[in-house]
Amino acid sequence: MLVDNAVYVDGRRTADPTSLEDTYEAVRDRNGFAWIGLYRPTESEIGAVATEFDLPKLAVDDALSGHQRAKIEKYSGTTFVVLRPARYIEETEKVEFGELHVFLGDQFVITVRHAEKPDLGAVRRRMEAEPELLGHGPIAALYGILDQVVDEYAPVVAGLENDIDEIEDQLFNGDQSVSRRIYELSNEVMMFQRAVAPLDEVLQNLREHLEAKGADLSLREQFRDVHDHVIRVTERADGFRQILQNALTVHTALVGQRQNDEVKKISAWAAILFTPTLVGTVYGMNFVNIPELRWQYGYPFAIALMVAMGFGLYWAFKRKGWL
Repeated sequence: MLVDNAVYVDGRRTADPTSLEDTYEAVRDRNGFAWIGLYRPTESEIGAVATEFDLPKLAVDDALSGHQRAKIEKYSGTTFVVLRPARYIEETEKVEFGELHVFLGDQFVITVRHAEKPDLGAVRRRMEAEPELLGHGPIAALYGILDQVVDEYAPVVAGLENDIDEIEDQLFNGDQSVSRRIYELSNEVMMFQRAVAPLDEVLQNLREHLEAKGADLSLREQFRDVHDHVIRVTERADGFRQILQNALTVHTALVGQRQNDEVKKISAWAAILFTPTLVGTVYGMNFVNIPELRWQYGYPFAIALMVAMGFGLYWAFKRKGWL
């Protein structure tokens, strides 16, 4: 549906048209730009916008089908940007990803949102409070959108970092379920990387475009600041993935060590129990010529021998750390 539709001139909201035709005419008459927000539009709704503003068909098809990676594509008169906003859900310890499509032209910026986040209403209010910045036109609106998306990555980074800290505690406390949690969190981090990493190229492309057009320095600095944030988030995500890989390696080593310790214990007890069994088996044969068979103290001697050998082996294995 159509969430918001406004015309801006010199960074100030001057009209709230009731139809797309009125929006197009207001933009043309006032020499401003339109900022149109769509939320999960139908094919007919986005088709009407595409017809009015001559949006490229391939980009419109992408916006309708969704499931796109973050990217920037340039057509004749229109720049198409795909963003992947994210939010961390504390209850399930999962990262939920959305999808946001932005059509950018000389006199319009059109957003197609497929998730609750980001809060584009907050972006619009913030930009309207800074008319000098918004006066740079649709590219300034795109900056505000990018800045909001990247800022909302911060809670995701904090949530993932907290999960990794908990995994480290589980790892050395012998929690058997930690391997599954490492695997699941690795998937979350990998998906987060896929959402964030392409933004480096997107912002680099936009900065080069602004520099080539000789855009105002203050606007270029705003994009540089967002780009710096993206680089930091990407580095943190890369670090998370490396930590989780190391954690899985350590977990495998600890499991192997515990299994080895169990084998040692089983072997030690088997040796201890084998000794009295051997003595008892020999003396249980009842052969006439067995030494001490008719000796008065033969029975207590055999018992004492079994006990002594058992304790001797126990002490030896204990000293070696097998028990």
